[in-house]
Amino acid sequence: MPQAPHAAQKAVSKRAAPADPSLRRILALDYGRARIGLALADAGARIARPLGLIARKNRNEDMRRLREIIREHGVRRIVVGLPLRLDGTRGEMAEEAGRFAERVRKQMGLPVEMVDERLSSWEAAQSAGKNKKQDGKNSVDALAAALILREYLEQTATEKD
Repeated sequence: MPQAPHAAQKAVSKRAAPADPSLRRILALDYGRARIGLALADAGARIARPLGLIARKNRNEDMRRLREIIREHGVRRIVVGLPLRLDGTRGEMAEEAGRFAERVRKQMGLPVEMVDERLSSWEAAQSAGKNKKQDGKNSVDALAAALILREYLEQTATEKD
């Protein structure tokens, strides 16, 4: 006769069970030297919303804070904006964002994809200017991250069709 699992084993197996795929969250990052804009979407709902921003301190502290956000929101995929030049070539910021994305992938152990973010900051600034809110989740950086995430969601929806 099999024994009933120990209470600790039950808790572990509940956490190990795969979550509903529609609840898996995607985090978008708008990388900048002073701030990182954040946006979040549920994979099932496919709606991007600004989450806030991280004021940069140093690499270790930035990664620690990202890890907390990832854990808190159940993030399973990360999207980082790739700031290409208008002609589509990579400049200094694109190279820096690429190194940042690779660091996030290694330290967080999650899939990280880069998405062309040309004009997202400009579009976010236009939107923020209309709303006159510049702090927290409505900052230009968070709005830019939401635009990056929206672009990613549109691309992946098109790929599935």
